[in-house]
Amino acid sequence: MEKRKTLVIALIILFSVPAFAESNTAEGSLENVTNFTQGLDTVWVLLGAFLVFFMQAGFGMVEAGFIRAKNTCNILTKNFLDFCMASLGFFIIGYALMFGNGNGFTGLKGWCLFGLDPIANGIPLYAFWLFQAAFCGAAATIVAGGMAERMRFPAYLIYSFLISAFIYPVVGHWIWGGGWLSNMGFADFAGSTVVHTVGGFAALVGTSMLKPREGKYAVDGKPNVLAGHNIPLASLGVFILWFGWFGFNAGSTLSVGDGSLIGRIAINTNLAAAIGGIVAMATVWKRFGKPDLSMAMNGALAGLVAITAPCAYVEPWAALVIGATAGYIVIRGVELLDKLQIDDPVGAFPVHGICGILGTLCVGIFGKASLGLANDGFVYGGNPMQLGIQMVGSVSTVVFVLISMGIVFKLIDITIGLRVSRTEELRGLDIGEHGMEAYEGFQIFSTM
Repeated sequence: MEKRKTLVIALIILFSVPAFAESNTAEGSLENVTNFTQGLDTVWVLLGAFLVFFMQAGFGMVEAGFIRAKNTCNILTKNFLDFCMASLGFFIIGYALMFGNGNGFTGLKGWCLFGLDPIANGIPLYAFWLFQAAFCGAAATIVAGGMAERMRFPAYLIYSFLISAFIYPVVGHWIWGGGWLSNMGFADFAGSTVVHTVGGFAALVGTSMLKPREGKYAVDGKPNVLAGHNIPLASLGVFILWFGWFGFNAGSTLSVGDGSLIGRIAINTNLAAAIGGIVAMATVWKRFGKPDLSMAMNGALAGLVAITAPCAYVEPWAALVIGATAGYIVIRGVELLDKLQIDDPVGAFPVHGICGILGTLCVGIFGKASLGLANDGFVYGGNPMQLGIQMVGSVSTVVFVLISMGIVFKLIDITIGLRVSRTEELRGLDIGEHGMEAYEGFQIFSTM
């Protein structure tokens, strides 16, 4: 152990001395320290950006595994292209609306990043943009799962550009860009509202307008199981998402600091996911008699979504409570959608929409002012101030997304159409939309 410490100290000296030797003045030494800190923070944020980008693969695997084989190419193509569309939309328009100087509602400067300061939040602008673009892509791809197996591909491309260029950035400006909610003291550390509530409620609007898949509900209203074709693939996707979430949450510090904040965020993230999976499995086991793996995985994702907003503001014990609550709620959310005959093939709305709101409200319940929050949460002294602010933010975001995405999907529907034909749906979107199959040589045609 002592040898290891000695080696680390020697390496630090080796790389630090040449830098400090460039200047013999105190000012020069301070500048070198500042440059080194900025470089370290930049590497940290870019690492987070790369992990969040890798989550696109996780979303693709989860969604592909939870749907039928005849639509696999279609859902993966949507996951691939929505990040492409999100990158363009966020570069041309979205970043300016989200982080440009403007008013309390939206930014008005920085189209295509022109005219912006080269340093943003203490790191180079381009590095900060990439990190935020990865978040934007995550919000866009949530909707693919909720509208899976019956949405037209051209309609999806248009949607993904519009949400990335306009809808997501406006909410992001309110909360992270100096808008009216941030001025109120609203807190969403890593995106339970900005990313997950936006994506989850956009999915709810879309899947409600699309109507259920053929054969999903019987004449008496009871749901039929349209089983996913590849649970191992979905399991891989969940592990990738869990892994990427450490970049999602811990990377949102935008700096390394002394490491204590990163450590707290990481442990909270992991605990919420772990207990969420266990509680979801226990809930479905008790209610239906079997420990369903797909529901356990959605429980872990629900815990991750719920801890995203409060991850920096709560203690580990609170992360367990938040994750456990999310694991239970997500199961009941899936059951509620079936009662309402809203067909969400992968549970996008229960996981991201409902648990996104849960995580946002938990900031006002379990958050601590000593950990960076404006006010102590409700459990610390019974002060409802922060909880009230969080409620205002959640309600405002939900209303904005429901109205704006309702307009977007309606316009797409009346112009080029949202849904494929019944024949295409029964045959499979892989053949109908792309002229290819995910599993060439295997007979996967099904009228289910």
